[in-house]
Amino acid sequence: MFAIIKTGGKQINVEVGKEYFIEKLAGDAEDKVVFDQVLMIDGTVGNPIIKGASVHGIIIKQDKAKKIVVFKYKPKKNSKTKYGHRQPYTKVKITDILLSGKPKPATKSTVKKTTTEATTSKKPKTTEQETTKKVTKIVKEPTTKVAATKKPSVKVATGEKKVVKTDPKKPSTAKKAEVNNPTKK
Repeated sequence: MFAIIKTGGKQINVEVGKEYFIEKLAGDAEDKVVFDQVLMIDGTVGNPIIKGASVHGIIIKQDKAKKIVVFKYKPKKNSKTKYGHRQPYTKVKITDILLSGKPKPATKSTVKKTTTEATTSKKPKTTEQETTKKVTKIVKEPTTKVAATKKPSVKVATGEKKVVKTDPKKPSTAKKAEVNNPTKK
């Protein structure tokens, strides 16, 4: 019996009793995992998933893959960049593939469901004390922002010079702009 499950943004063809390397899941070794996004079991195809179907497994280990070395070189630019990367993974052994229903109770261990939302969007929880500390910190800081003032409008006649005030913070640094006068050349 085989099934196609969706986990870590990938679709994996799994069979009972085999071990698979998948994207990192939350949990420790010997924890049970339930994959509820089953796309296909033997010949039964879901639209897009089969409702009520699940694949059960046990986490064997959490580890990182071998290091890959990335080296970037641009000739005649004196540009060389070298760095490495180790991709984290979870090794899972598949125990049951169920079209519907629940598996036979085996042992008392925690069963963890994995969905794409649970593995990708984990936000740290903040307590009320931390949020009040942040608020009080913001309130206690003095405000130093100066409100922007409107620039005065100046009527300019021909032959006169226009004075524009720039910034009220800077003392007496006004710029003078000359108006084109057809009489002067």
